[in-house]
Amino acid sequence: MLYREAGQFKSSYAADMAIFPIRQDRIALGLLLAVAFIGVPLLAANHIWPLGQDYLLRAILIPFLILALAAIGVNILIGYCGQISLGSGAFMAIGAYSAYKFGTGVQVPLAWLGTDISIPPLPLLPSILLGGLMSAFVGVLFGIPSLRIKGLYLAVATLAAQFFFDWVFLRVKWFTNYAPSGSVSAPELNFFGFVVHTPIERYLLCLVFVTVFALIAKNLVRGNIGRQWMAIRDMDIAAELMGIRPLYAKLTAFAVSSFIVGVAGAL
Repeated sequence: MLYREAGQFKSSYAADMAIFPIRQDRIALGLLLAVAFIGVPLLAANHIWPLGQDYLLRAILIPFLILALAAIGVNILIGYCGQISLGSGAFMAIGAYSAYKFGTGVQVPLAWLGTDISIPPLPLLPSILLGGLMSAFVGVLFGIPSLRIKGLYLAVATLAAQFFFDWVFLRVKWFTNYAPSGSVSAPELNFFGFVVHTPIERYLLCLVFVTVFALIAKNLVRGNIGRQWMAIRDMDIAAELMGIRPLYAKLTAFAVSSFIVGVAGAL
């Protein structure tokens, strides 16, 4: 409570409905973005780190950004829609393995047709986004039980996804391109002709994704769909009587949340 909105009058609906209507919020966010996009790269370029550039970026900042993006996705499902889920780790894994498959090429054998369906390796950005879409698709499937069960029962149902996909990715060698060790190595990170290979470049790539998806999520929860999620969270029966469709609201929350979590897993 360091400052108040009192005295900051709005003269238009656009100003009143802004994402950050308070001036101090805009200043603080601008400073934070300046430090993240300018300060950290400058310090890294000049090697002004007490713990070493590689360690701070690889072990702290990059995982922090990836988990922050995953937290945004989880917050949409649990915080805004009130659907308790313990399957976020599964959705991250789906996004990761799907992005790997799209980035290295997908070959689906169809024995009954006597041929294979082959998709050539895709660029970095489509691979990451398609990994998120695959995670969203699976999230919708596991979100269907939320129409009948809630609370801890729903948490157990989503937790089953984590155990199931953990087993699938370990046992089905197709997901790892039949690697003998069972582990995978990411292909070259070619982002619109620019190869991302140094720690600071990977940090900036993750930071761009987090910033863009945070902006998208903020606008979603401020709009009509976000109000539907919050109405379902507060009291789903009352929301349904008001004309909100629980099927649409809950499944869109699962889809959006799983998509963002899947992108985090792909990163």
